[in-house]
Amino acid sequence: MIGVARSVSTEHKAESERPSGWKKSSYDQADLLRCAHGQLFGSGNARLPLPPMLMFDRIVEILSDGGEYGRGLVVAEMDVSADLWFYDCHFEGDPIMPGCLGLDALWQMLGFFLGWLGLPGPGRALSVGEIKFSGEVKPDGKMLRYHVEVKKVIKRGFTLAIADGNAELDGKRVYTATGLRVGLFPPNQKSD
Repeated sequence: MIGVARSVSTEHKAESERPSGWKKSSYDQADLLRCAHGQLFGSGNARLPLPPMLMFDRIVEILSDGGEYGRGLVVAEMDVSADLWFYDCHFEGDPIMPGCLGLDALWQMLGFFLGWLGLPGPGRALSVGEIKFSGEVKPDGKMLRYHVEVKKVIKRGFTLAIADGNAELDGKRVYTATGLRVGLFPPNQKSD
């Protein structure tokens, strides 16, 4: 059972390894790529995937006390264009962004949020309670805007975040997810 409280020295170490200027209220693509290379939150901590699996172009807002539940908010955007990699293969003659990539974007944002809070360990998507696809992301869209509303962050032997999220294409809701779960697992903890 993982229930041991993380020591203050572990949290301080994760915080001290971070480069200056890492904690901001918005992040451009260069910042996101620094995160993907492990240069934003410090070695061994939360990272985003590299393109093409990085599913947003920028974070336009991140707050530790915002959102519907008052426990955190992340808003990110992805520019939609016909040359995105998945349109060539999903599906030929009927291009649609795979819904699982939208779900992954929400998990990526929640993991980024935990790193942004200064919590240690690499992140892993753990589960989702429910997801609803109410629209499609086709190449004629312009902007996909993601929202993650943090419900709870639990810090014990590892860190667990629980959130709800959604995505809107040009202002119209296309995905809704409840019960998103992402964990950060310091080196001495396992995710299994």
